[in-house]
Amino acid sequence: MLRQLLAVAGFALAAHTVQAAEAGRIIYVAGSAQVADRAATLNAPVQEGEMLVTGKDGFIYIKTADDGLFILRPSTKARIAAYYIDKQNPANTRIKLELLSGVARSKSGEAVKLARQNFRFNTPVAAIGVRGTDFTVFTDQDTSRVTVLTGGITISGFDGACRPEGGGPCEGAAARELFATQKGQLLQIRRGQPAPQMLPETNAVSPDAVAPPRPDEPGKSPATTLLPPPQAPSLDAQKTNTLKQQLGSNQEPGDGGNVVTPEQPGVPTDPIVTVPPVTETGPLPTEPTKPVDPKPADPVKVVPDRGIVWGRWQPVLDQAAAVDLVAELNKGSELVAQNSYYALFRTQGKEYLVPERGGVSFELSGGSAVIRDDNTAIANRLASVENGVLKFNFDNRTFATNFDLVNQSERLLMQSTGKVSSDGRFVGDPLYVQPNNMSVSGFISLENSGTAAYLFDSRLSGGRTVYGATSWNKPK
Repeated sequence: MLRQLLAVAGFALAAHTVQAAEAGRIIYVAGSAQVADRAATLNAPVQEGEMLVTGKDGFIYIKTADDGLFILRPSTKARIAAYYIDKQNPANTRIKLELLSGVARSKSGEAVKLARQNFRFNTPVAAIGVRGTDFTVFTDQDTSRVTVLTGGITISGFDGACRPEGGGPCEGAAARELFATQKGQLLQIRRGQPAPQMLPETNAVSPDAVAPPRPDEPGKSPATTLLPPPQAPSLDAQKTNTLKQQLGSNQEPGDGGNVVTPEQPGVPTDPIVTVPPVTETGPLPTEPTKPVDPKPADPVKVVPDRGIVWGRWQPVLDQAAAVDLVAELNKGSELVAQNSYYALFRTQGKEYLVPERGGVSFELSGGSAVIRDDNTAIANRLASVENGVLKFNFDNRTFATNFDLVNQSERLLMQSTGKVSSDGRFVGDPLYVQPNNMSVSGFISLENSGTAAYLFDSRLSGGRTVYGATSWNKPK
């Protein structure tokens, strides 16, 4: 807390000492783009605190005061809240960027590299710190997603210990890291979620898919983006009008409608033949009506309950991965939770609705965990889970769970309480709420008369982190 207060005070001091300092200059602008209340123009300065806005076709590239980059793609709102640089004493440098909505990219400049502990990139739901980094962010008011091009980032949702007004990275137990070496991955956090989730970077969720970069964006090219640049139309308005005139009607090119062709001269026509009227001679005989067999009803299609798929998506030691993320997503399964080693999916099927009253208990049916040391020279270790309890109280939509985490040298009691949503998903309360000592995210299913599963992670003593998964069945 003292560190947070000092960081806030440092930002306030910087803002007081240098009022509206120049944070950078625009080195490229295209389409609809504004800085404060004026149109964005090439070589124009950008001051601290000025609102930056791009329209549906707008781009702004800003070269920051320390030779970094801050790029806004279409339909984006952002500002450089603070850019105070102390070259003589980098510990006094204070840099803070804010992305309110849309997609933006930040590439660290020299001052950031010398004072990473004093850099903050805020979204409406999270704080992002850097490890000397080039990264891209998408955000709306409820969800933020981050991909990394070079270096690494740390991201944490806002809670009691991590506040929007603070400075520097939030590095509590709920913070998660992402590095450029983890190719094809991104971190996502939603409002109220206890910790960010690792997701595969696909066209459905990637910031580059939401707002693709221009082919000339520094460090990016069409070959490195997930979506191709938009193609120009093959016909302009003048060509279309000319083609309409050639068709001699209001038909659109390629319409496929009927075109009236002028009669060709010199082609003989058939003579007109007069047909005499038909004289009625009485009713015509009719065949007896055959009874129509009723069409059999279509069989009722039984929709299965949404099931559970979980397992390790990363190989560990000599054990191969057990879950293929891309294959499950291609099946239409929903990725409910993911950490650095495990993934939890909910298959397609009938939606689950939690009861209004009562409760249910589950017994542990499976689980595993990986313990990772901060010292990368120490190999990962596998751990097991034993003596598990999982109980739900539907009257107040809460749950409680605990189990023993067991490895070769110790047995640790892991605990969490939290809330249950109407569709059966449940998320643990923040770690500072007693007796919680792990983050939890999972769901209940009616599959096999009642099952549940969740992923968990926690910081352990000795500079270690545990990542794991558990599955649960109703007692027989």
